[in-house]
Amino acid sequence: MRAIAYTEAEQYAVAELEDRPLSGTEVRVENLAVGLCGTDLHLHQGHNYPAYPLTPGHEIIARVIETGPEVDTVSVGKLVAVDNVVYCMDCVRCKKGEFNFCERRRSMGTKLPGGFAEHAVAPAEKCYPIGDLPLEAAVLTEPTACALHGLHMLQVPIGARVLITGAGPSGLILAQLLQHSGAASVTVAAPTAIKLDLALRRGADAIVQVDRHDFTAAAPEIAAHAPGGFDVVVDATGVPNVLEGLIPLTAPGGTLMVYGMAGPQDRISLAPFEIFRRQLRIVGSFAQTFDFGRAIDFLAAGKVTAEGMITHRFGLEQYRQALDTLADPACVKAVIEPNGPVLDR
Repeated sequence: MRAIAYTEAEQYAVAELEDRPLSGTEVRVENLAVGLCGTDLHLHQGHNYPAYPLTPGHEIIARVIETGPEVDTVSVGKLVAVDNVVYCMDCVRCKKGEFNFCERRRSMGTKLPGGFAEHAVAPAEKCYPIGDLPLEAAVLTEPTACALHGLHMLQVPIGARVLITGAGPSGLILAQLLQHSGAASVTVAAPTAIKLDLALRRGADAIVQVDRHDFTAAAPEIAAHAPGGFDVVVDATGVPNVLEGLIPLTAPGGTLMVYGMAGPQDRISLAPFEIFRRQLRIVGSFAQTFDFGRAIDFLAAGKVTAEGMITHRFGLEQYRQALDTLADPACVKAVIEPNGPVLDR
């Protein structure tokens, strides 16, 4: 099969790899649509602890083409969303139900071969049938699952005034989910007018265009949408100077969530006295744990919509172009189609 194969950071080729045999509880899938996100760019650069040789790609929608002899939960021909995370279920953290901190946690596309290939192998239990959900919506399953995990961490108060920085796929999905989670208002701040317009169409109550390099310049305009501060602030950018500018916009007793992925060497400056005096809560949200079923339900119900989200589509041979497109302000969501075009054009 053809696959993106990395030997080290930034060193990859479209290579011919052998399909390995299945274990009794595994399935082989034909990868149809695999989302590309900022995490993949971090992995390209060698961040997020990749294991080489590596085939990345963790937002996988696929068709089952082979099953191991012990598999009875999915059958050949089924369209599935593949939960890329595998837990050992045996370490101290897993036995406490803290699966995201599994001591032997591995992810397809990071430690295990992922979806930027014609085929992939996954545990059958990690394959969620998508029914008649269109592929354009289904490819948002993994980012929607991550957003649902974020909402679980936030515990949004009823009537909260919410600010989201960033209008990429994560910010747009979070904005839609927060509208169904008891928020009184959702304000989205981001640099790109096209994405902000999309946020308005997806249910945001207000938008503010900002410069990530001079975020504080827009702070007064943002603050005007929540006099006294926002009860919940979510950073979906991972940009350090944006994060630093969010503490003053957070209401006393409010919550600031670090949702966007920053680089491992990035640092921010905070005033501990402000956190202490105003009893602020700072939380992180990493990946997801068993949220795929709920994500598919939200997508099937139209609570999260893919309309306008997928702006760029690529084959394996266009992988370099796909990575470069992540920096294009016009790119909302890029998708790799390893076996040829399957999404609506």
